[in-house]
Amino acid sequence: MSCLACCCASATCGLCSSVASGISRKSARIAYCGLFGASLVVSWILRETGAPLLEKFPCTFSDPSSSIYVQSQMFQWVCRYQVPVSQRFDDWNLGINTSDAFTKEWYQQQAVLRVSFGNFLFFAIYALIMIGVKDQNDRRDSWHHGGWPVKMIVWFLLVVLMFFVPNVIVSIYGTLSKFGAGAFLLVQVVLLLDATHNWNDSWVEKDERKWYVALLVISVACYLATYAFSGILFMWFNPSGHDCGLNVFFIVMTMILAFVFAIVALHPAVNGSLLPASVISVYCAYVCYTGLSSEPHDYVCNGLNRSKAVTASTLILGMLTTVLSVLYSALRAGSSTTFLSPPSSPRSALLEDPEDGKKKNGEAEARPVSYSYSFFHVIFALASMYAAMLLSGWTDSSESASLIDVGWTSVWVKICTGWVTAGLYIWTLIAPLILPDREFY
Repeated sequence: MSCLACCCASATCGLCSSVASGISRKSARIAYCGLFGASLVVSWILRETGAPLLEKFPCTFSDPSSSIYVQSQMFQWVCRYQVPVSQRFDDWNLGINTSDAFTKEWYQQQAVLRVSFGNFLFFAIYALIMIGVKDQNDRRDSWHHGGWPVKMIVWFLLVVLMFFVPNVIVSIYGTLSKFGAGAFLLVQVVLLLDATHNWNDSWVEKDERKWYVALLVISVACYLATYAFSGILFMWFNPSGHDCGLNVFFIVMTMILAFVFAIVALHPAVNGSLLPASVISVYCAYVCYTGLSSEPHDYVCNGLNRSKAVTASTLILGMLTTVLSVLYSALRAGSSTTFLSPPSSPRSALLEDPEDGKKKNGEAEARPVSYSYSFFHVIFALASMYAAMLLSGWTDSSESASLIDVGWTSVWVKICTGWVTAGLYIWTLIAPLILPDREFY
């Protein structure tokens, strides 16, 4: 048996080494996405199947009439899951409130947060190391694209070590993750705004009638879809016989914002277009839907989920959608020159003399990097926080941990994201009027 285990371990290590050695400069970003995706899979497995393993962990407790003694100080957060209800004391110094922490839900949150914490540290450390990388002659450029066997080992060790971290630190990380998740959502909004404006500009630059017609058709279709979908939201989240004023407010506000987008964009003083306004309107309607669908499942105004029983297929589908969204946003934002482009990026390099890229002493040409390595890793660090909040229900203990992204915290985060999107879009339209001396790209 031991021989078989050694053979399996050797084969696994060989497979990992061959995969790591096959990662090239062009596939490095995809590899980082794969590493990030692996952290989500580990979090999901521990969240769904890890709790029963706690009952087998060796913990030693004292006599029921006295204070609780845990033999393994490093795994207090695990051992507390086994503590009988009658022996739970508020003075057990573990760094968090013990009134509702001795539950399966609490353990699932801890497992997700600790894996996320290790993943966050990995990308945050790399973000710090990559600060100031401007050209490919920098030694750190090879650190970003190569050394994958070492990276995988470091990532694995960081994730494992987080399970030895005291509860106080993990609790602080969970609080900070709410802000980091909000920052990641803000990055998604900026990406959307940039993409819609670029889409509109690319078609307008063609200066042909068919492209103008296409712009008009798509814009009208998006607005029709926005208001039709809003009507559906009224049926789903404003059931008859119930007072659902908050849901009605969210939906009506979304419809009003969509109308305001068109009015501002088509105003003669504003150099706007109907296409970005329509696309942002559809996005705001979608965000409103995701926010309303995250309402607690026992909330009478949530017409989609009257029961807390959620099938495995629904959970898996929701998880896959979340993973794809996070991976796309992290990859797109990290490689986008919209954010913190290095001074030597292609966008700025177009304005430089090609001869300036050569060293005066005749050495090899210093080729500029194509994107900010540091910001690339920052985006993955923020995405780690965002994914942790989704899997832990934004650390909201009021909802069952078997449900993904459900709770009032999630509702307000998404609704506010839609409002921030609306505010930023309107600002992109009126900013040139308010600040005429500044240049906007």
